[in-house]
Amino acid sequence: MKKALLYLFLFIFIQFFVQWAVFAAWMLASGDGVDAVMRAFGGGNMSAITPPMLVAASAASSAAAIALFAWRRFAPMSPTYLRTRPWGVFFWCAVASIGTIIPSAGLQELLPALPDLSGDTFKVVMDNDYGYFVLCLLVPFAEEVVFRGAILRALLEKMKSHWAAIAVSALVFSVAHGNPAQMPHALLVGLLLGWMYYRTGSILPGVALHWVNNTAAYAIYILFPHSADMQLSDMFGGNTNNVVLAVVFSLFILLPAIYQLNIWMKRADAPRIK
Repeated sequence: MKKALLYLFLFIFIQFFVQWAVFAAWMLASGDGVDAVMRAFGGGNMSAITPPMLVAASAASSAAAIALFAWRRFAPMSPTYLRTRPWGVFFWCAVASIGTIIPSAGLQELLPALPDLSGDTFKVVMDNDYGYFVLCLLVPFAEEVVFRGAILRALLEKMKSHWAAIAVSALVFSVAHGNPAQMPHALLVGLLLGWMYYRTGSILPGVALHWVNNTAAYAIYILFPHSADMQLSDMFGGNTNNVVLAVVFSLFILLPAIYQLNIWMKRADAPRIK
C-alpha cells in the first residue's frame, strides 16, 4: 500500500511541477518577467497561459512520468506480451471501449450535476493541432503505466482480494483526474482497465481501450463541437425512448465484448507490465 501511495504522489508531483516548469520557461522565453510568472502561478494571470503552452506542458508531464516510472522500474516494461500476438484482445478492447460511452453518459445524467473543472482546458487542447497526439496517445500510455503498471501492480502484491485491489485502483484513478464531471466514467472504465491488467499482466490492452475511448471523445468533439455542452438526452432530441434504446444498443456491444475478452485473455501467473 505504501508503494501505491508513493507512486500516486510522484505522479501528482510530476504533473504539477513539470507543467508549471513549462509554463514558466515559456513565459520567460516570451519576454514575460518573473512577476508575471508568479501571478500566473498564483492564479492571478491565467490568461497568460496559451493553448500551445497547455499542450506542451501536458506532453512534457506525461513523458516525464513515463520516463521516471520506466527508469526506476516502478512499472517494468518488456515486449513479452506482444509476442503472444494478442490481436483478438486488442480488437475486443476497442469494441468494449465504444460500448462504454453511451451507458456511462446515461448513468452520469442520472447522478446529481457535477462541476466540470477541466472542460474548457480540454476544449483548448483538442482544438490544437497536436491535441490528438497528447490526449489520445501520450496521456493514455502515461496513465496506464502509472495507474495499472505501478499502482495496481503494487496493490495486487499486497492485497488478498484482487477485486479489492482493482476497486481501489479504479477509485484512485477516478479521483486523480481532479474533475468531478469525469469521475463516474473514470471509475467505471478504471474497473474494466484493472480487470484487464489482472487477467493479462500487461498494460497494453488497457492502452488500447484507453486510446479508443479518448479518440472517440476527440472525434465527437471535432465533428460536433457543440456536443461538449450537451446532455445525452439533447443529442436524441429530448426523446427518452431514444436514449433508452441507445443505451440498450450500446450494452449489446459492451457485454459481448467483455465476454469475448474473458475468453481471449489468459490469466498471468504474476501481475507485471509488458
